[in-house]
Amino acid sequence: MTHISAPQPIALTIAGSDCSAGAGIQADLKTFHRSGVHGLSAITSVVSETPLEVREIEAIPTTLVQSQIQILLETYPINAIKIGMLPTRSCTIAICEILKENQIPIITDPVMVASTGSLLIQSDTTEAIADRLLPLSTLVTPNIPEAKKLLGNEIKSHEDMEKSAREISEKYETSCLIKGGHLPSKGDRLDILWHDGKAHHFSHPDAGIGNGIHGTGCALSSAIAAHIAKGKTIELAVESGINLVQDLIRESKEWTKGDQTIHCLGW
Repeated sequence: MTHISAPQPIALTIAGSDCSAGAGIQADLKTFHRSGVHGLSAITSVVSETPLEVREIEAIPTTLVQSQIQILLETYPINAIKIGMLPTRSCTIAICEILKENQIPIITDPVMVASTGSLLIQSDTTEAIADRLLPLSTLVTPNIPEAKKLLGNEIKSHEDMEKSAREISEKYETSCLIKGGHLPSKGDRLDILWHDGKAHHFSHPDAGIGNGIHGTGCALSSAIAAHIAKGKTIELAVESGINLVQDLIRESKEWTKGDQTIHCLGW
């Protein structure tokens, strides 16, 4: 099939749909638009959630997930792929089978636990992501709880973060960015990228918003994918992605529900 001529870079997100539009596919597409790339999407699951709770998760049939990805690959000259929530082992394996022969850069956000603390996937899915998907990825962007699940290590310091980023990178033959937002800190936050055999440190101010804002991990991985789609190196794409998320945090909105506050990134 002949590809459509693209007036701007194209990025594809493969992820779950968040009905509150603060994370998942909705966050990815808004981030792609903000970053100046055309966004495509393949939905893996539908999640009934808000920043306050996850109520229900329904996986999209695996054949339909495959069909979405296949028709997009056949039709569009895709420059980068971001992968987020994969709800089942079979879905994960099916996606890997489609993508294993592709040369398109893959940025994987190994979504395992919601910001509310709710477990989003089962252990056999985590194993499939680690064994099948991470070795296909150009970059993986775990937060500290996700990095701990991948390695079984405790991460209590910046030194632990750098060591873990290196271990994930070497174990799965991919670059690794560990996000430091879960590490207790009274000052700036630190994200650590292990790429091409060395560490790159990126510091930024603490958002100062309690437990943080729903969807920052989705937005960061999508922003990185967008900048890679535009031709930037991994180091520059990570730096640009972090800067964009900081802008979205500064522009964030909030609503109140009783004594609870809902924060949303400011797309």
